[in-house]
Formats: sequence, structure tokens, C-alpha cells
Amino acid sequence: MSDAHALWRVHGDDDVAVALRPLAAGEAVSLAGERIDTLEAVPQGHKLALRARAVGDVVHKYGFPIGVVTAPIARGQWVHEHNLATRLREGAAYTTHARTPWRAAPLGGPTWMGYRRGDGRVGTRNEIWIIPTVGCVNTTAQRIAAAAAVRAAGRVDGVHAFPHPFGCSQLGDDLSDTRRLLASLLTHPNAGGVLVLGLGCENNQMAALLDAAGTLPDGRVRWFNSQDVGDEQADGASAIDALIEIASGDRREAVPFGELLLGLKCGGSDGLSGITANPLLGRIAERLTACGGTAMLSEVPEMFGAEQLLMDRAVDEGTYAAVVQLIERFKAYFVAHGQAVYENPSPGNHAGGITTLEEKSLGAVQKGGQAPVVEVVPYARRARARAGGLALVEAPGNDAVSTAAMVAAGATMLLFTTGRGTPFGSLVPTLKVASNAAIVARKPHWFDVDASRALTEPGGLDGLVEAAIATIGTIASGAARAANERNDARELAIWKRGVTL
Repeated sequence: MSDAHALWRVHGDDDVAVALRPLAAGEAVSLAGERIDTLEAVPQGHKLALRARAVGDVVHKYGFPIGVVTAPIARGQWVHEHNLATRLREGAAYTTHARTPWRAAPLGGPTWMGYRRGDGRVGTRNEIWIIPTVGCVNTTAQRIAAAAAVRAAGRVDGVHAFPHPFGCSQLGDDLSDTRRLLASLLTHPNAGGVLVLGLGCENNQMAALLDAAGTLPDGRVRWFNSQDVGDEQADGASAIDALIEIASGDRREAVPFGELLLGLKCGGSDGLSGITANPLLGRIAERLTACGGTAMLSEVPEMFGAEQLLMDRAVDEGTYAAVVQLIERFKAYFVAHGQAVYENPSPGNHAGGITTLEEKSLGAVQKGGQAPVVEVVPYARRARARAGGLALVEAPGNDAVSTAAMVAAGATMLLFTTGRGTPFGSLVPTLKVASNAAIVARKPHWFDVDASRALTEPGGLDGLVEAAIATIGTIASGAARAANERNDARELAIWKRGVTL
């Protein structure tokens, strides 16, 4: 007897299929009614050859090349690092084509309950944030937040400090990046009030930070330097209490789905991520953008090998050029530091069945679905208030750095896929989407959505979309908390690219 539920071929032209469970050597499995005998054991999420391939042949998955054969591959053999390597090289050429006239859809979709801010944006939370200008006051910020939490209970959605190690001994663009990213948080729609806590002697001076933030919401941003006051914790408590008093008057209102700004992230992917969790996010992104909303995709190194797919969806020549510049700028960043552009995937990715960067990238960009690419957002900058499509945010693949960049760009909620599992959470609700059932069974407290159900339940991925959108709406409305909130996991990380004094 052959097992007809052991393999998954993503595209009809693929040379490999993904093992949905561990396969034993000599086992008979079937795909589309055709029997395949495994020649060796294949771990779950890894690839099984559907046809023989010779050295130098190209192997396809997702309907696109994912690498070149380095050792002969027989039908039924395990395909991984020992017989497949990247075919990516420096100096890739990109193509452009005529663009179809496009404009953002009107706002619509199912409603959720959000906080409408003075600038028109809508927050999923009404929190008080404490933003240190410099790492020297991190502990003070955390103590102020902890002391205020009890006083704030039931009045706002929480009081949180976001420590980071920067703000001092930075120069030039590196200092500007830190300043711009922190400045963007001062007016974030999830913050009903912000205390900016400085030291006084740091490079990231308070006046320059406030100036970078632009117009501040009336009375909702307070600040002081710790060196200028007698008791910084007492002054901090007084400022927080004033902010709580203001923010406690805020009320949720019904708003359309398109008012969400979702950041899309994958971390610790496995071989199932590209066929369950990431495509689920892609369908959600398509729904959101069709309702006039904005989805964000970051992790630029995980676009390498799949960047042409994103360029082909650019809505105009200016956006296309910006995507090309984004990719080339990031490649130059690697080269300038003496690093191979295609030194990826990570050890965890390899263990989960991802062999080459092309394979990883083709799976990663599934998170954007087929949504039109409407904007490229430079690091630490804010996205347009309503782009109505997919925005590409400049940042590396690092979980904490890329999610913070999307929050700085305006994301009010993050959808985070993983096949390896992580307790990580960013500054905003970070919904974890699992690619496989095993990690959910082992770590149920880490997850909000189990995308592996797409492989076992009627309707597949399309059947999960409505349930996932309902979960997003419930959490966005504050009727439930995301996994990171339940576990009190909230991190801020800043991209360090320059010289430290």
C-alpha cells in the first residue's frame, strides 16, 4: 500500500515534492496516483526527487529554479545540501515591462474595533510607551513602566518600556537611523501616550529626536533628560500618570478591515513554511490589499532569488526602479562588509529542509501573495498613510530588527510564520502562525494560528483564510491577546550599520 498523503508538490512543473511526514527508506508513497519508492530516509519538510536529475541540471520548486544539481539524483532520493547548491551569482540582470494602470481600492472588508488617532491612522492597542533615547537609561525606563503598570490596569492596554543599546557613540547615518526609528515610534497609532526618557549627554540628543518626529499629538508625548531632574523615577511616574489620564479617555470604534496595516514576517522557516504558513499570509495580504489596506514585507536578503517576482508586480516604473535599488543597495551592503551575498539559509532552515537561498526566498515571498507592490520604504522611515497594496520595507532578515522596522513604518500588527518556533514578540501584537502541527503540539503557548491544518482539513489554505481573518480581527479589537502579549514578549532592535566611537 502506498501513502497518498505523504507528499506535496507545490507546482505541476516541480522536480521535487515535500515530505509531509518523515519517510523511511524503501517506503512506497504516491503522488497524484503515481507510486514512488523512496531510496533513503527523508525527514519531514525535506524534498524527495520526483525524477532523475544529472549533475548541472536545474531543480524546480514553486515552479521556479531553486538550485543546480551537484551529485547525481535518482527518482525517490532525498534532495538537500549533499546534492543541490545555489545557482545565484553576482550581477543579476532584471527585466521590466509595461505597467497596468492601478489605484488603491476603497476601504472595506469586515469590521474590527480600533483606536482612531488624530492623524487618521487606526491603532490596535491604546498603550503607554516609554522610549529611551539611549541605552544608559534602559533600567530607569523599565522601572518606571513596571511601577506604572498597576496604576494603569483597566484604564489603558498597558505600559511598556522598549530598551535598546544605542543612542550614544554613534556617528553619521548610523546615528540618523537610530534617531529616525525612535522618532517614528513617538507618533505610532498603538501608543496612546509616549514618554521619551533621555540622559542628557548622549549623541542622540532630545531636541534632535523630537524634531525628527515632526508634529506631535497634542499632550500625548512627554519628555525629560534624567541629568536635568532630581528624581528621574518620580518625574517619570508623574509624566506617565498624566499620559494615562489622557489615553484612558480613548475609545475603540468600528473600522473596516482595510484600516489594518499588517507586517508580514517569517522566522525559523522549515520545508512546510512555503506550502502552509507563508501562502496563508499571502491570501490574507491579498484580501487586505483588495480592501484598500496595506501589507508590509521586509527581510530583503530573503528576497534574493525571488526579487524578479516582486519587481513584476510593481505598479509603476518608479516603484519598479525603487525595488531594484533596494535589492542592489542591500547586495552592496553585503559586499562592502566582505560577505557573500548568498550566504543563507540559516542552520535552522537547513535542518527544516530548506537547501538554497532561492528556495528560501521563493517560500518567503509567498507571504505577499499576488498583492501589487506599491511602495518601497527606506529603513526607519514611515510608510504612506494608506498605500493600498504591498510595501517593501528595507531591513535585514533578523527577526527583531526587521519587525521593528515594519513597526516604525507604521505596522499595527504583525503576522509571524515559523516552522521552528520562537517566543519572540515585537512592539505590537505579533501573531504566530505555525507551519507544522508538531511545533504547535510541543509549544502551544507560542502560537495563534496553526496553518498546517491546510494539509488535513477540507478547503485547504482557502478554507483557513476566513478563520485566520476572524482571529486577526478578534486580537486587533483587543478581545483577545496575541501569543507574544500573553507571554509578555516585546522587543525593540535597531539595525547597527556604522562606526561606534
